[in-house]
Amino acid sequence: MFTGIVTDMGEVVSAEERGALRRLRIVCAYPAESIALGASIACSGPCLTVVAVAQDKGRTVFDIDAAAETLARTTVGQWSVGSKVNLERALKVGDELGGHIVAGHVDGVAKILTRDDFDGMARFTIEAPHDLARFIAPKGSVTLDGVSLTVNEVDGDQFSVLVIPHTLAVTTIGATKPGDWFNLEVDLMARYAARLVEAR
Repeated sequence: MFTGIVTDMGEVVSAEERGALRRLRIVCAYPAESIALGASIACSGPCLTVVAVAQDKGRTVFDIDAAAETLARTTVGQWSVGSKVNLERALKVGDELGGHIVAGHVDGVAKILTRDDFDGMARFTIEAPHDLARFIAPKGSVTLDGVSLTVNEVDGDQFSVLVIPHTLAVTTIGATKPGDWFNLEVDLMARYAARLVEAR
């Protein structure tokens, strides 16, 4: 589990196709000794498993494998050498829950329609896949590229979020523009509430 509070911005330093798998190597600021094989790290949204970790030229690098489901539902298949990714380590008991409860299970991708910058902030209008839009509510939470954000307004399949200067500075969201895509995870509580209503 995660909170949607990004703790580092990593960079893809290699990408290798291995049949149906895609092996990615990411450089990060986490101490290498603090990353265990099999650990879960949220990489711009999807929870991915560390399959190798090492020191390379004084930097920590870790490898992850992206399989068919991840490649089909996320932007991971588009990442190449130089791509920046938002990183978050899995929650430990006693950690501060600063954002909202995030599973790291991306539901789909959402397209940026507009970006309005003002006073150091940015307001985004985003289009969600139609089947996911019903889980997005004003003042509710969404996770975009692994970042926990509050929904401002909803209009059909479109919704808006306001991103503060700090978040723009320490995550990949600051470099995004209209036409780009976010990995979208809808709020778990909204999904379970809808499922309970359907079951009745």
